[in-house]
Amino acid sequence: MLSSRQLFLQHLAQTSDAPLALEIDRAEGIYMYGPTGKSYIDLISGISVSNLGHRHPKVMAAIAAQSERYLHTLVYGEFILSPQVQLAKYLADLLPASLSSCYFVNSGTEATEGAMKLAKRYTGRAEIIACETSYHGSSQGALSLMSTDFFTAPFRPLLPNINHIAFNSWPDLDKITEKTAAVIIEPVRAEKGVENPLEGYLKALRARCTAVGALLIFDEIQVGCGRTGSFFAFEQFDVVPDILLLAKGFGGGMPIGAFIASQEIMQVLSHNPFLGHITTFGGHPLCCAAALANLKVLKEEYEELIGTVKEKEALFLSLLKHPKIKTVRSAGLLMAVQLSSYEQTKSIILKCMEKGLISDWFLFNDSAIRIAPPLIISPQQIHQAAAFLLEAIDEVDGPTYDKNN
Repeated sequence: MLSSRQLFLQHLAQTSDAPLALEIDRAEGIYMYGPTGKSYIDLISGISVSNLGHRHPKVMAAIAAQSERYLHTLVYGEFILSPQVQLAKYLADLLPASLSSCYFVNSGTEATEGAMKLAKRYTGRAEIIACETSYHGSSQGALSLMSTDFFTAPFRPLLPNINHIAFNSWPDLDKITEKTAAVIIEPVRAEKGVENPLEGYLKALRARCTAVGALLIFDEIQVGCGRTGSFFAFEQFDVVPDILLLAKGFGGGMPIGAFIASQEIMQVLSHNPFLGHITTFGGHPLCCAAALANLKVLKEEYEELIGTVKEKEALFLSLLKHPKIKTVRSAGLLMAVQLSSYEQTKSIILKCMEKGLISDWFLFNDSAIRIAPPLIISPQQIHQAAAFLLEAIDEVDGPTYDKNN
């Protein structure tokens, strides 16, 4: 009989020629477990998804309760479904008044796609501006926002009228004009290896968009839901977007995303044409129930969870000292441990996995190690994770991993 690994390689479409190929049997809290019972600290939360850890009891209870009532009923936007309504209202109460209308989708990429359509429809303009070396998704429209030839060239032609600015560049703000429908940006850039905005940059960006009538889209798919030390990252910069994107940590481990705007902006999708944006499974009742439970825990236990993010960030920073570490960049519990090369980084990631620690690199910085643990991680667990990482760095004597194999 073929092993699970063999079946994985034979029947599941692969995203690279070198997957981690770690078999997971179960998960709980900050840990995942292999078939033999070996535990692994999930130091990346499934790429900023499991902010409350794996299988949080209140999220699991909400899923179980909703599963006893109904699953899919009809395509999105036709029936009044309590999980959707309750989640939308809860979000509206958490957000500024101008972000009061939610469109639920299945993923972050879908949230990006919806926001792009919404911005073009509302403004009547064609140009969308994104930042260089940013990631907003892999579907055709979202991929078009990417500036890097390495990931986009094989799939061209992509969408026209996409242009780019450099993050933190004041002169580049002049590229935003009356032809621009929207600027899409992460308030803290994740896949570049954690890049924070310079003081005043996001306010200047907001002012420029307002001046020319362009919409400002904040992609908080990775940095929202407590990750950076506030419920939403934009709260730390005193800037409110016209459209907000959520996913990943939004769903408590279930697949759900959202693009959120004012009712004035969002209503343009309901006419000329009607059904201007539709989805079959977006806002699935199980996912909405999980997301609502997830948000409630984050709010009700704010001081213990989001309120301790900066303290835990500081603890990581105090522990991650090593001659091979060039620097550690951070925004709350999203951190990048900068090393020298992809080969070194990959070798250390594999060594960490042997020890029982899961990490990863960044799409546009493959010489940095990603740290994005569940917010529930304890100081003791931070000490253990940091020890594993430093041991792995010690044990990797130069590059031991060939990127071409």
